[in-house]
Amino acid sequence: MRNLAYSLNTTALAIEPALAETELHGQSVILDPSGAFYLPDHGLLCVSDLHLEKGAAYARRGQMLPPWDTFATLKILAGVIARHNPRIVVSLGDNFHDRRGSAEMPEAGRAMIRDMAAGREWIWISGNHDPDGVVDLPGASLETLTYGGLTFRHDPLKNAAAGEVAGHLHPAAVLVRRERGVRRPCFATDGRRLIMPSFGVMTGGLDIRHKAFSGLFETSRLVAHMLSQGRVHSIAHHRLVG
Repeated sequence: MRNLAYSLNTTALAIEPALAETELHGQSVILDPSGAFYLPDHGLLCVSDLHLEKGAAYARRGQMLPPWDTFATLKILAGVIARHNPRIVVSLGDNFHDRRGSAEMPEAGRAMIRDMAAGREWIWISGNHDPDGVVDLPGASLETLTYGGLTFRHDPLKNAAAGEVAGHLHPAAVLVRRERGVRRPCFATDGRRLIMPSFGVMTGGLDIRHKAFSGLFETSRLVAHMLSQGRVHSIAHHRLVG
């Protein structure tokens, strides 16, 4: 695997995120420090666990959170789409935090999604938070997608064939540096399966040594591609702290 550098120019600043490249079931995959991945041979960009309208979902239950999570997440996504200019965008489940999120999202958020989806194929994979798909948004809602030799689904299956791309678990990893533990979200992959980090700005993470990951990876080949300050750091499983 090797590090790559792409330039993203905006009117406000120039950013050069350090990307990483790995291989999944014979496919070249570019890992973006935003938490997205890109298949350059197919023009496909994948993100997972946006959890849009999470603040609104909590407000409906009487717990007030800052209401800006949807727009912050979509702004980051728009930047990633501008960087890679994909033909296809796959959002890998838990696109919205609850069943009402897509129906009640403000028009400004809908407009941002319509702008990003223009001229592209957009796939919404259903997740456990949004099993009914989306309402009045561009694109198709699916349970799974098989494309380019890979199978995209929200919840990983322990008996899945090689080439599975899943979300749901929000993987994170801990690395000790200078006697301090550094915890970051990560892509987790052993070359046969890849589990995506959560993309939403108001989401947490689950350590990849948690029992929920048991049986999903061949640990001798497992790598945590950790996201940190515009870079992707690829760390072998044996170097991580549980």
